[in-house]
Amino acid sequence: MTGVVHRCVWVRVPASTANLGSGFDALGMALARHDEVEVEVTGGGLTVEVTGEGAGRVPLDEKHLVVRALRAACEATGARPAGLALRCHNTIPHSRGLGSSAAAAVAGVVAGYALAGRDPDDEALQLAAGFEGHADNAAASLLGGLVVAWSEAADGIGTGVRKRFHATRLEPHPDLAPVVYVPATESATPVTRGLLPDQVPHADAAFAASRAALAVHALTQRPDLLLPATEDRLHQSYREPAWPETIRLVAALRAAGVPAAVSGAGPTVLALPPDGEPPAAVAADGFTVHRLPVDREGVRVQPIG
Repeated sequence: MTGVVHRCVWVRVPASTANLGSGFDALGMALARHDEVEVEVTGGGLTVEVTGEGAGRVPLDEKHLVVRALRAACEATGARPAGLALRCHNTIPHSRGLGSSAAAAVAGVVAGYALAGRDPDDEALQLAAGFEGHADNAAASLLGGLVVAWSEAADGIGTGVRKRFHATRLEPHPDLAPVVYVPATESATPVTRGLLPDQVPHADAAFAASRAALAVHALTQRPDLLLPATEDRLHQSYREPAWPETIRLVAALRAAGVPAAVSGAGPTVLALPPDGEPPAAVAADGFTVHRLPVDREGVRVQPIG
């Protein structure tokens, strides 16, 4: 066993909501619902325990996403633990558009860094975002608050498969009070992403650019502008066949004057009511409503041995 500074570490990572309506694959925000992972170095082998969301459904071997991300981070940092024991307690709903996969990747990467006695750096973002192919959720879980994320070809030119991920953190307005409507049904991001067209009309692209720019201003300075700022023409309508009830709820909330959008790839709905209260006049049958404050801290890690 080489390169291991701490034999046991604890990591807490927040959920996230991405796109925020107009900021497709670019905007993300951390939410105060968390997964916790405890990683202990052992004499050999691998054990994985999972409680809460995903228990009895996720793999308990090397295929587990936290394990895969942890292994990648250990490889990057030079840590070589003889064996590992993972204890995961999950509260982020799986496959609902609240960043559970990104949170798992961030937890594993940060745990691997912590075992080596290192703080997360830009390479940690590369590792975590690489599991999803975009950085909006991973950066939000890593940094907390509001993030603007983007990527480029690793060599700086062309559109090669390898990407370099970037993100910058912004401070969300203190009055933001997110509410999420979580359905029982799950969604697969590759499926819903496959519904998106390869091209969109120029007018829709121009609309999206203006609204995404407005969203940054509204989310940080002018929440009174959130209703127009969260309007989308790039992805939500195309995904309606996958979850029509989600789109119906988004439309109903917006008709009631509440800024609302699909959270990530869905089917959860994100609402940003000015008073933080879900509007009683909007029926949300089939959805569970949660008030989830913005997580402004991001991932937390603590060596415990």
